[in-house]
Amino acid sequence: MSTSAAGMEGACARSAIKEVALLFLRLGTTAFGGPAAHIAMMRDEVVKRRRWVTEQQFLDMLGVCNLIPGPTSTEMAIYLGYIRAGWRGLILGGALFILPATLIVLAIAWAYVKFGSTPSVAALFYGIKPVIIAIIVQALWGLTRVAVKGVLLAVVGVAIMALSLLGANPIALLFGGGVLVMLVAYARRRSKGGEPAALTLPPLNVSPWAGALAAGGAAAFSLGTLFLTFLKIGALVYGSGYVLLAFLRDDLVNKLGWLTNQQLIDAVAVGQFTPGPVFTTATFIGYLVGGLPGAVVATVAIFLPGFVLIAALYPIAPRLRASPWTGAFLDGVNVAAVGLIAAITVQLGQAALVDLVTVALAVVAAGVLVRFKPNSAWLVLGGALVGLASGLWR
Repeated sequence: MSTSAAGMEGACARSAIKEVALLFLRLGTTAFGGPAAHIAMMRDEVVKRRRWVTEQQFLDMLGVCNLIPGPTSTEMAIYLGYIRAGWRGLILGGALFILPATLIVLAIAWAYVKFGSTPSVAALFYGIKPVIIAIIVQALWGLTRVAVKGVLLAVVGVAIMALSLLGANPIALLFGGGVLVMLVAYARRRSKGGEPAALTLPPLNVSPWAGALAAGGAAAFSLGTLFLTFLKIGALVYGSGYVLLAFLRDDLVNKLGWLTNQQLIDAVAVGQFTPGPVFTTATFIGYLVGGLPGAVVATVAIFLPGFVLIAALYPIAPRLRASPWTGAFLDGVNVAAVGLIAAITVQLGQAALVDLVTVALAVVAAGVLVRFKPNSAWLVLGGALVGLASGLWR
């Protein structure tokens, strides 16, 4: 290769890296509204405006990201960065999509710890919490319509919800739902004379996670246990950012005792109000329990699996997406995720809907969401203003 050709290739690579960095930094700063809104914005940028990929390629990527655990929109940013600028694009696309929300959430967490007990902050969250419940209910309804494709999936979803309310482990429920539906689909194919192509899945061994968490118990805080907890969550959460709530409550409220239900819903409110991935809730929680080191550790741990999975699955993604085994497993995981969201909504609703004002605020917010479909950030802001106003009157 000539010197001029090499120089031109290097310039093109630098241009691609810069393009990835600027795009995902901007999206991470302005992408309010949850994963669906994030993905719509990415599609507009990379398919319509910049033509990095075709419509079909974009849909294939989205299918792959839905097959693996973790925050779908963040994994799309990682995937698209990889497509455009290789390994450096993979790192920059994901990191810069996450960074703005992380910094904003970190600032809010600092203010929450410093001023959280004052009446004004308490009033702020008094109004925000019911709106968050309405947003989750609206998301739950949309997910249910997509996930429940028949009687079997409806029964699995209801059973998962009931078992979650009884205290069953959310990891076991997610994978149990997936395996059950996959086996039923296999039996149906056998009864009709067909048999799906075999797919070898790596064995899942959750005992190291269980052992690490058991060692932590409800004992004193440690960065090691915090890292393992959020690494596990990042590696196993399927379906939606809202499923994160079930894992957070099970590990940090029930098992470790580091958070209360009130603090958990405050963390979710902050994650919903800020742009970028809902998983930056981890930054807020990490700061609450471990200060700045805790925020950094929790944030790195929860997002790390997404980077690793996208890099590992990129070469074999088409085969995974086409497999009838994986498709049936994903159907079961998705409906199990809906059941978990329903259960956690009931539990968090008990902490948020405490009087007639909060109930009315949740109902109004749900009505506005259904009728006008606004950006959820505006609703959260409206709830905050109502909370502050009610604080002045009390």
